[in-house]
Amino acid sequence: MANLIVNNSFITKILVFVATSDYAQNINNLRPVTVHDRHIMLNYYDHDEADMCKPSHKTENCMLEEDTEESEDSVIFKTQASQSENFISNSATDFLYPRLSLITKKRIRGGSLIMLNMKYITLIFVTIFRYNDVSSETLQSCNSMVYCQGELLDVVQKSGIFEDSKTFVDMTQINSSPTTLENFENLKRETNNNPTTEQIRKFLEDNFVSEGELENWSPADYNSDPAFLKKIDDTFVRDFAKSMVNIWPTLARKVKSDVSENPDRHSLIAVPHGFIIPGGRFKELYYWDSYWIIKGLLLSEMDKTVRGMLENLLSLVERYGFVPNGSRVYYLNRSQPPLLSLMVGLYIDAINDTQWLHKNIHTLEKELNWWLNNRTTVVEKDGVKYTLAHFASDSGTPRPESYIEDIRTCANYEDQNEMENCYKDLKGGAESGWDFSSRWIFDAKGGTSANLTYIQTRRVVPVDLNAYLCKAFEELSRFYLLLGNAEKSMEWKEKSTSWKKSIELVLYDKKDGIWYDYDISLSRPRKLFYPSNLTPLWTESYQKPVGKPYGSRAAKYLKELGIDDYRGGIPTSLQQSGEQWDFPNAWPPLQELVILGLMKSGDSEARQLAEKFARIWIDSNIRGYNQNKAMFEKYDSTKSGQYGGGGEYVVQTGFGWTNGVALSIINEFYVDDNNIFQKFYNRLTNFKTG
Repeated sequence: MANLIVNNSFITKILVFVATSDYAQNINNLRPVTVHDRHIMLNYYDHDEADMCKPSHKTENCMLEEDTEESEDSVIFKTQASQSENFISNSATDFLYPRLSLITKKRIRGGSLIMLNMKYITLIFVTIFRYNDVSSETLQSCNSMVYCQGELLDVVQKSGIFEDSKTFVDMTQINSSPTTLENFENLKRETNNNPTTEQIRKFLEDNFVSEGELENWSPADYNSDPAFLKKIDDTFVRDFAKSMVNIWPTLARKVKSDVSENPDRHSLIAVPHGFIIPGGRFKELYYWDSYWIIKGLLLSEMDKTVRGMLENLLSLVERYGFVPNGSRVYYLNRSQPPLLSLMVGLYIDAINDTQWLHKNIHTLEKELNWWLNNRTTVVEKDGVKYTLAHFASDSGTPRPESYIEDIRTCANYEDQNEMENCYKDLKGGAESGWDFSSRWIFDAKGGTSANLTYIQTRRVVPVDLNAYLCKAFEELSRFYLLLGNAEKSMEWKEKSTSWKKSIELVLYDKKDGIWYDYDISLSRPRKLFYPSNLTPLWTESYQKPVGKPYGSRAAKYLKELGIDDYRGGIPTSLQQSGEQWDFPNAWPPLQELVILGLMKSGDSEARQLAEKFARIWIDSNIRGYNQNKAMFEKYDSTKSGQYGGGGEYVVQTGFGWTNGVALSIINEFYVDDNNIFQKFYNRLTNFKTG
């Protein structure tokens, strides 16, 4: 009988890897045991399931003793496992997913007892890690002990080997995760738990590769000369639009088979179809980027590619209950702006594939219910309580892809709960898509005179998120009506109507004529300029047909702030915080929100302002492309054609949503039966020569 002494103060997680004949390729489907108390029990049992060892029933083959000579933080495990077939773990949290049929549960002394039949088990690997950064109760970024949590991740990311933390967590393991972890344990033992940077580098070379998990893919429906190009009279703009269309194949990727065959060796999540990536360091599928990519693809007559991308997103909802931030396991702790139903709306409007819609509508509903169940909060205004949504994450650990950056951001907090709240709000900020911005930062008075350490994303009820959800509810209602389900259509129509009223009563400022984010803690609006303030115009989240007054007031609001004076695009804010979602950066999706929102309002002054913004943006895109032969993820609002900066990484090229937004705006203003494009051509010519 072997004795194992473990100090509980050093333990926060135990990971048990189990491979069965049915799940040999799905080790990453397991999740770690959370330690909820001071007694951790690992007991092996004899052949007979009826003769189970219990804490109150000590036998020769199974014994748990507390060593009175050890400190109270220590527990002795005594096991005899050579002939064992049964494994029992007494824990408040099951360490396997319930769907594994070989698990049975029994209640003993009010606890949960789990029993597995060992004859089906081909591998058990137990790893115990020490953490000092987070508590035992903290929800990790994901279950992977390589890519999301554990000492290996901590040591590698703190070594400073990689300038960008995302580089490591995107690498592929040469061996299975248990072997990688065993090799890391060997490294620790050989270096007395203090490996040098060169030793860590050698470990990485021996255990990881940076080979692509994606392969170049040629979409079968790619068309280099879609019909809408012929409707653009301005040859300068037409040539640029054609260049945007020609970029699609350079961003087309498909997941390699090894990712699905050996999922535990990758952080990438396999999806069934090819897709368009954003570009640069963003080599995987991203949620809200996909909306503008899909919009551009539909204009490019690539509807089959669009259907595949939608099915990729739907497959993630089926697997996880929501669409993660992106298709990496380290993104499983958060989502991104809920635009899936809006993407489907674009596809249905273009293709009218109601048979496909019928097949997938319940998955769309599943995703929206996830937002309602996990991201809503109660807001009080003028003594009345409303239910609205906010961005959030329950995971209080550093983002694996920005590990060292997050540790530095939250390092000022000595209190454990405050540090974990800092990590949660960083992940919530990433969920917003605005990572990061003064929108989520609070000083002691509720203003923005602070740095990222004082991020409080969950404190904000954002205008854009609630407008997106309101539109999504409306779209789902429309889909059910198309499919002849009047009852479900009415259910979601009522949700949309209710959300519109709450947006109006909580977020709209009648005096300023604009919507503002709402501070839950201080029960007041945050009266700061962000393009997201105009999202309800884009989603038409107001009582129709009263769009004109909203458009007129919004146009006046923008002019009073001088937003139309910027020559490189609409700035993301007027706060120069150094964060990338602040001044002076101009982001493509925000241009469309404002420009098309003003157009949809129907107000003549708002439409004229939209035309001006559209001209400025397309001119900036063309200038930048001609100078650099590249499209950028963001631009500088103060200088036409100049790419943006700030944030955690250098500006990226590609770029999926930039191309999609450009094509969307060109289609709206340069391809028009009323010849608006000719007016734009004249103005653009004067602008270039002036």
